[in-house]
Amino acid sequence: MSVTTAFETIDLTPHIGSEVRIERDQLLSGEHAAAIRALLVQRGALVVRGVHLSDEELRTVSRTLGNLRIGGQKRASDGKVLSEGDGGVLKVSLDPEVNPDYARFLPGNFLWHMDGTYEEVPPFATLFMPFRLSREGGDTMFASTYAAFEDLPPAEQKRLEGLRAVHTMQAALFPAMRQCTPEEFAVWSSYPQRSHPLVWQHKSGRKSLVLSTSAAWIEGMHPAESHNLLQDLMRHATQEKYTYRHQWHVGDLAIWDNTGAMHRAMPYEANSVREFHRCTLNGEEPISAAA
Repeated sequence: MSVTTAFETIDLTPHIGSEVRIERDQLLSGEHAAAIRALLVQRGALVVRGVHLSDEELRTVSRTLGNLRIGGQKRASDGKVLSEGDGGVLKVSLDPEVNPDYARFLPGNFLWHMDGTYEEVPPFATLFMPFRLSREGGDTMFASTYAAFEDLPPAEQKRLEGLRAVHTMQAALFPAMRQCTPEEFAVWSSYPQRSHPLVWQHKSGRKSLVLSTSAAWIEGMHPAESHNLLQDLMRHATQEKYTYRHQWHVGDLAIWDNTGAMHRAMPYEANSVREFHRCTLNGEEPISAAA
């Protein structure tokens, strides 16, 4: 446990995840936002237990940590998300009455992914709170793509730094929806593809793997070789030592660094009332290849 004059932190695993113990009014005031943000980038995912924020309070905390993405969900002609949610809060649910436009895309959340791989500048972070929980399952897992890269042998790091992967909506959703209709597949195919370096050279100087189920193939590589490499990297990055699994209680707040971690929802019942409210912080730097 580490203690500051403001709050306590407890590392939940060696590589990712810390619990933050902070007074509710201090969290809302933003007086320690810089320290929380620095901890978020260092640890990949943070948990504040039993804080019970309203949607407006969730927006308030989000704004202390970055630039909140607000407004109705809209996309530019290249598919880039311009804004999200009702006043910055998006309801995440498989129930089309709760989330009529995006419930059909949410099965992809059961697979390891990074948000915004279709954008040049992916979102920086997500703040996530449960409104209703599933009867069974529904935990959320996080995996550190910083630690996964840093533990690779230097020669393998160097090889990966020269590669790029193409991300597609088909790759993100088809593994979770094998019985999709031709019409659904056509909708996914209408989304833009995006090529990203396989290794992100962050402005901070650190490097992370750019991994997600949306990664469809490695540019310039034989399809079989590409498939095997992406599968091997995903298995490497999601080893137990790089992951944290959060078991939810109503009132919890989780914050994760989308630029240095993947996440996924664990399975739960198809007719679940599970509903989470999410705020997204806009990205602050493009995915840049290592120099």
